[in-house]
Amino acid sequence: MSTEVPERTTGRQTTGRPRRLLRGPRPEAVPALVARACTLVGLLDVAAGVFPRFRHSRMHTLAEVLPGALGPFAAALSLSAGVLLLLLAHGLRRHKRRAWRAAVILLPAGAVAQFTYRHSLVGVLISLALLALLLRHRSEFAALPDPRSRWRALSNFVLMGAGSLLLGLVIVSVHPQRLVGDPSLADRITHVVYGLFGFEGPVDYQGNTSWTVAFSLGALGLLTAVTTIYLAFRPEHPAARLTEDDELRLRALLEKHGGRDSLGHFALRRDKAVVFSPSGKAAVTYRVVSGVMLASGDPIGDVEAWPGAIERFMDEAKAHSWTPAVMGCSETGGEVWTRETGLGALELGDEAVVDVADFSLSGRAMRNVRQMVKRIERAGYETRVRRVRDLGDAELDRIRRATEAWRGTDNERGFSMALGRVGDPADGDCLIATAHKSDAEPGPYGDLKAVLHFVPWGSDGASLDLMRRDRAADPGMNELLIVAALQAAPRLGVRRISLNFAMFRSALARCEKIGAGPVLRAWRGLLVFLSRWFQIESLYKFNAKFRPRWEPRFVVYRSSRDLPRIGLAAMQAEGFVNLAMPRLLRHRTAPPAPCAHRVTETGVRAA
Repeated sequence: MSTEVPERTTGRQTTGRPRRLLRGPRPEAVPALVARACTLVGLLDVAAGVFPRFRHSRMHTLAEVLPGALGPFAAALSLSAGVLLLLLAHGLRRHKRRAWRAAVILLPAGAVAQFTYRHSLVGVLISLALLALLLRHRSEFAALPDPRSRWRALSNFVLMGAGSLLLGLVIVSVHPQRLVGDPSLADRITHVVYGLFGFEGPVDYQGNTSWTVAFSLGALGLLTAVTTIYLAFRPEHPAARLTEDDELRLRALLEKHGGRDSLGHFALRRDKAVVFSPSGKAAVTYRVVSGVMLASGDPIGDVEAWPGAIERFMDEAKAHSWTPAVMGCSETGGEVWTRETGLGALELGDEAVVDVADFSLSGRAMRNVRQMVKRIERAGYETRVRRVRDLGDAELDRIRRATEAWRGTDNERGFSMALGRVGDPADGDCLIATAHKSDAEPGPYGDLKAVLHFVPWGSDGASLDLMRRDRAADPGMNELLIVAALQAAPRLGVRRISLNFAMFRSALARCEKIGAGPVLRAWRGLLVFLSRWFQIESLYKFNAKFRPRWEPRFVVYRSSRDLPRIGLAAMQAEGFVNLAMPRLLRHRTAPPAPCAHRVTETGVRAA
């Protein structure tokens, strides 16, 4: 018996490998494999359409009996199919159903074109094998469409136009033995531009080559025009938005559980979507940016119901093949996210929280803040801290206009820790701290010189939303208003105030201590260098003035390979990277309707 066991084991191992090979790749690995293969086939199709066929091919005799126009037409078709397959590769990688449908049509068309023009079986066989793989694993390509807008038509026109111009120059130049004369680079560019619009240019060729070049350039121009028109006039699939009913339900959850997370009130941003747990006792808000489903902060509501909301979030990400990610969750939130989903977590930075009862301007540690506040007060500034509901309409309108005018960027920044509005009637519990200078010459906003806006953090807390000031005002306005808010907090029933979030705070703090090693110092040097464009070191030092306690915040992600993509999506969401259409070219439309593919309470998707 001791000799039979190894034989059986070996037999199972040797017979298992052929079976696995016959079964093919694992279904979950097919989209990535197909995307790579589509890229290869697309390149082969483009090469087949661009470069002249081999005249010594064994199948050259077939070309002699084909109609004269069929060769140039096949070259143009092969080129078009290849470009489209390259464009579809990303959608196939993300399991998109529409990309699958288009690829199933394009692969046989490209195969026929390759066979007709190049008479090569290699590209044909690869295309047909890939087609068979797509048909066999069609169930893996079921992802719903992403939110989309009209501006993608403009970006497609610019990118496709530039690509067509470069590829057209290659097409014009790969037939040197057929050229009549020696046309200059300017003549070739002119010929490409004319050819993209279907006209004859200044470059001439011998034989039928002029037809091949003309068909190929015309196909590129037509492809650019058709894809742009399709993107411009296709029905919009709007991004999900917070509906009135969603907002009411979130406010009810925040009223019961809003004191748990200082970022909870920011879930009420109206450019976010929301999924609720089956019980309705918890919710996760998110925004989709560049294929990343980006949640912020902890789930809203009862902790025991968090897993249900997280499961709905992950189901929605899977349905659309979005990359799930969470920005700025607390340690408790990170533990629940990682336990329920198997995702990873990475410390992103720290949130500065000041306990009102422990705050005082006295002592050596607060000397700089104390001196700055006293100096500004002697300069004639006074402060007022009030609830939004206690301000009149005229003053609220003046504050809104001032915050808009004093914004330092063209686009509103903030996503995870910003509400995106000031003075909304529904936000009556928000705090507004204002600085005034009555003896100064009145400006367009009266004597108003600076504004701080805080959102509620439960029933006894406040979380800093925005800081705006007149650029002509004296420096130190933000310190003055934070101190004023902390001093007025007991009167308003506020016991804790959350200030700014400091990215990589722990690394910067450790470098200030004795014994910091060379690796840590090099990391700090990089952070200081990046602080020229992003407020990393400056925010940490500003927050540290008020002697806060630091609460760590985390980013939750699926794979380390997703981190660069998540980082770019987060920067877009926060407004640090703006890849949208310029303001003058944006199409003004009515407020978008809720996404048709959101998960409903019953778990059934809307048709």
